Amino acid sequence: MKGVITAGGEGTRLRPITYATNKHLLPVYDRPMVYYPIETLVAAGIDDIMIVTGGNNAGDFLRILGNGEQFGLKHLNYTYQAGSGGIAAALSLAEHFADGEKICVILGDTIIEGNINKAVADFRARDEGATIFVKEVDDPKRFGVATVDGDKVVKIVEKPKKPETNLAVIGIYLYDHKVFDIIRGLEPSGRGELEITDVNNAYIELGQMEYRVLNGWWTDAGTFESLLRAGNQVAETGAVRGDLST
Repeated sequence: MKGVITAGGEGTRLRPITYATNKHLLPVYDRPMVYYPIETLVAAGIDDIMIVTGGNNAGDFLRILGNGEQFGLKHLNYTYQAGSGGIAAALSLAEHFADGEKICVILGDTIIEGNINKAVADFRARDEGATIFVKEVDDPKRFGVATVDGDKVVKIVEKPKKPETNLAVIGIYLYDHKVFDIIRGLEPSGRGELEITDVNNAYIELGQMEYRVLNGWWTDAGTFESLLRAGNQVAETGAVRGDLST
């Protein structure tokens, strides 16, 4: 299995500090934000990783991360997303890198308290399909919200006005090789982007989407409030510790 970290975008919600550098290189307590998804992948035994970056500060990733020696990696792969076409569009740039293997995709601003080791091990043993991670939240209207039945996901609605559940879909996804065919069949959303929720709903229509509930804290670190919260939580409890997925 290979790992893909999406770390492009313009970071408009964090301006003016993102005028200085890419959002995913901002500090979260004692290290850059992008360190956390890399550590999550490495902890799960995934050491072949591609970072999809973009914007005017993409070169900063190579300067800061190099070949990934600080994570015990022999090398890191990089690719560049021009503009902001959405998460699915960013993921499509990793098709050649994936080379038909299963992938674990983590959004570059996703930070979790625990690890996803067991979920990744279980997914390696599956023949096909996808897995998402969900977390109970107090404000589901801000997120993609999953409706589930047993171990299957029935549907995902993006930022619903009347959420059916409080299960927010967090920015970690496990996909088989079909994901790139699915992306090629997507139509841009109303905001002109290829949406990862549409990818996930395509797997749901195939009856091949499972989910894991993430215990422990999680934050996306994409706003001033969540960036501050992420730093405080890492300072208090650390990150990428025990396996808290069920």
